[in-house]
Amino acid sequence: MDWSNVTTEDLIEALREVDWSSPPRPLSEFFSRFTVPRSYSKWNSRLKCNLYYYRSNYFIMIVFILGLGFLRRPLAVLAAALTALSIAFLNDSFAGTFSEKVTRTVRQFSPHLAAKMRPPLTPVIRGRPSAKRTIYICGRPRWVFVFIFSSVSFVLWFVSCGLLSVLWAFAIGLLATIIHASFRTPNLKARLNTFREEFRAVWRNYSDL
Repeated sequence: MDWSNVTTEDLIEALREVDWSSPPRPLSEFFSRFTVPRSYSKWNSRLKCNLYYYRSNYFIMIVFILGLGFLRRPLAVLAAALTALSIAFLNDSFAGTFSEKVTRTVRQFSPHLAAKMRPPLTPVIRGRPSAKRTIYICGRPRWVFVFIFSSVSFVLWFVSCGLLSVLWAFAIGLLATIIHASFRTPNLKARLNTFREEFRAVWRNYSDL
């Protein structure tokens, strides 16, 4: 795959739809080989490839850096967790898995309530959905949970007086991510994983027809 032809919008869309339940890459692989890119096009391609391939590692690294900055502020730690959860809800796979596990747990105590948490059926016309598929979490549109968790986390950031600290910690996490993605040489596993994800996406689109 030629990552130089992949736009930023395409990368964000791929990160939103890809499965994030896979475990992070081993540290021995994550800190394996670093080289300086030879040109801007090489750097651009390497950056996008590593952001996609090591997405779980970067997410954990940013959350870890945020956690280190708020060890003495319990409210800030809770705010960071809620912020990370609200961001994770933007991923289709995570939202679906979270909703399924919560609904399954509720079903053990109240089957009637679990039935109400099922997503509504999407009308189908001529074998295809009549509108773009909407992601639901526990029977409610995804944006409801994103808005609630984001609002609560913002209030906790304000109460804990850690908003400026989180901005610094988040900036450090992003800087560390960009530095690593820029100098980590993509290996063969990253390229093979990219082709495998492309095949899954094509097959998923074919099966939806």
